Amino acid sequence: MIVAIDGGVASGKSAVGRRVAKELNLPFIDSGLMYRAISRLAVQRGVDPHDADALTSLAESTEIRVEGDHVWADGRDMTEGIFGTDYAEVLPVVSATPGVRDALVKQQRAAASKGIVMAGRDIGTIVFPDADFKFFLTASLEEKVRRRSAQYERRGETVDAGAMRQEVELRDRADTERAVAPLRPADDAVIVDTDELDIDQVVALIVDQVRRGARPG
Repeated sequence: MIVAIDGGVASGKSAVGRRVAKELNLPFIDSGLMYRAISRLAVQRGVDPHDADALTSLAESTEIRVEGDHVWADGRDMTEGIFGTDYAEVLPVVSATPGVRDALVKQQRAAASKGIVMAGRDIGTIVFPDADFKFFLTASLEEKVRRRSAQYERRGETVDAGAMRQEVELRDRADTERAVAPLRPADDAVIVDTDELDIDQVVALIVDQVRRGARPG
């Protein structure tokens, strides 16, 4: 069984996906961690983020493994600081590089051989267009800013509300307007507006629909 959960920044897809996977007894992968790992490696190794060939070579030659909140690159634990801001400006550029996406999509598909719940921005449209279940989470800009700010505050970081709003707006624009695998719901995805729902309600909605529609065997 493959369950695809997509959505923009701070839509709740990773937190929801993690809980859904636990309920369904399936592995969970936050595909965004893979792009973060490649972006961070690019910064650490001095790779020009606008050099598509160099980024593609890096992605093709690096084995990314994700388990829950942890991510490894060629066996090296990259988890600590993976949400840091030192490469925030590079991440959208790396994520929009066709060769990087091709390389990571191959790894994402390979990870689903025994079933998966995967969260991202193109899981239901590009990675698994034939997924058994597809969900697309939405939230208002105000709610996204609130959630994103809370994430940073939990990590002990000071948040500037204006800067955070701009960051969320820019990331969503970059994701929806990029030429390769733009952020959009699959035609057969269930749209879930999460503004008035807490995480327990969103998880229950998805799990209930999957169990009611689950294929026998």
